Amino acid sequence: MGQGLQLAQRMSLSQVLAPQLQQSLALLQAPTLELKALVEQEMAVNPVLEEVLDSEIDEKAPRSDGDDAPDSPDPAEPPADVQFDPATEKPETNDSVDDFQAEFEKLTQLDQEWRDHFSQTNLPMRPSQEEEERRQFMFDSLVAGTSLQENLLEQVRTSDISAEQRQVAEMIIGNIDDHGFLQSSVEELAFSTNVDPARIQEVLKVVQTFHPPGVGARDLRECLMLQLERAGRKNSLEYQIVDRFMDALGRRRLPEIARGLNLEVDEVQDAVQNIGHLEPRPGRDFLPDNQQYIMPEVFIQKVGEDWVVTSNNEQVPHLRISNTYKDLMSQTDSSPEVREYIRDKIRAGKFLIKSIHQRQQTILNIAREIVKRQTDFLEKGAGALKPMTMVQVAEVVGVHETTVSRAVSGKYMETPQGVFEMKYFFTSGIMTSSGVGMSNTSVKGIITEMVSNEDSGKPLSDEEIVKLLGEKGIQIARRTIAKYRSELNILPSHLRKEY
Repeated sequence: MGQGLQLAQRMSLSQVLAPQLQQSLALLQAPTLELKALVEQEMAVNPVLEEVLDSEIDEKAPRSDGDDAPDSPDPAEPPADVQFDPATEKPETNDSVDDFQAEFEKLTQLDQEWRDHFSQTNLPMRPSQEEEERRQFMFDSLVAGTSLQENLLEQVRTSDISAEQRQVAEMIIGNIDDHGFLQSSVEELAFSTNVDPARIQEVLKVVQTFHPPGVGARDLRECLMLQLERAGRKNSLEYQIVDRFMDALGRRRLPEIARGLNLEVDEVQDAVQNIGHLEPRPGRDFLPDNQQYIMPEVFIQKVGEDWVVTSNNEQVPHLRISNTYKDLMSQTDSSPEVREYIRDKIRAGKFLIKSIHQRQQTILNIAREIVKRQTDFLEKGAGALKPMTMVQVAEVVGVHETTVSRAVSGKYMETPQGVFEMKYFFTSGIMTSSGVGMSNTSVKGIITEMVSNEDSGKPLSDEEIVKLLGEKGIQIARRTIAKYRSELNILPSHLRKEY
């Protein structure tokens, strides 16, 4: 019976902790902008939470030009005494009077610690007024993106077509994918709608005159031809190549195209380069990925001989427990229900505050270890990136490998070499003949440089790249070269050849 009671208690405790654990993991995995949204959502359902305004922090902040300013604690680290374990909180009983005064004093101390903490914190890399205005202008300029289909439907509404044609046009647009291609044939559309195929073809021609050029095409060939027609180049060499030699063009068989058109190969090559400037996916500009905005989580700067790592705390809300609800807890005439409600909300608020700061500290610790291991990259660039695994960093930071994976997911670092996703720095590698490890990214960089400097008339084959890397002490298989080349979007040698 005792074991059953203990099991029930453990199950009850796990049910209490599970939502909090899920919340903590969600905060850790969320990028900065998403974190801000999650915190604002939590504030909407937890009335005891309130945000410390920047003006309050600025008013209490010490002057940076004085020599007597106290040492600033790490902004990502909460005060040492701020701890909360929901498992140790004692429930209210009917046999004793709740010690609300002790609870109140504890919360008052917590609030004062946060006030002192923020007042002593020199927030690193605070943007200038000009940078802040530029950032705000960017946010104000972001509007809800318009999909390709919405854009086409708007063009239908403003076009000079009949009501019957408008219905057919809307049906056609409903069958156009996000890349701008019509996914059903005219015959299929006619069969499913009982509309005359000639009428559908007529309206399709109208839709294909809409923006962007090439939209409504049924394949790549028609897409490119529509773009050339729109540019007034229907009689051009490019149009003939796309119209008559699309298969040879895809295989880059330029001599075959030249023989078919009775032209020199260099003339065909120039035309093929012009074709390469056309858009193979007309709906690309309307894809939602084009509207992503990257907010760095961590900033890396070199100060003297040292690399300084700072967290981006500007976008992370600074929370505290509202004094209003602490006053309610101190009132003896509050009902038990009110007291329990406030107690639960304060517990949840304290756990949220702790989770946010644990998140910041974990990301900061991981970033510091990345910088420690990748100083050559910071000095020289991607070619100096060293092999590094999440297991290695997890052992130093003192967390599990999965925690590192969650912490770096979707997070970015601003470095002297540019802005990089944190997981970019985690890569396996190979051992060179000198015994020094080299990351896959560095090898890919060498391959890219080789291809960019090759003789375009006699491009390097994968086997030749293997030999050149071997001369540099890098032993790598030909199939691995083919894999890296594919990941780098580098064509095979026979498709890179220029005449």
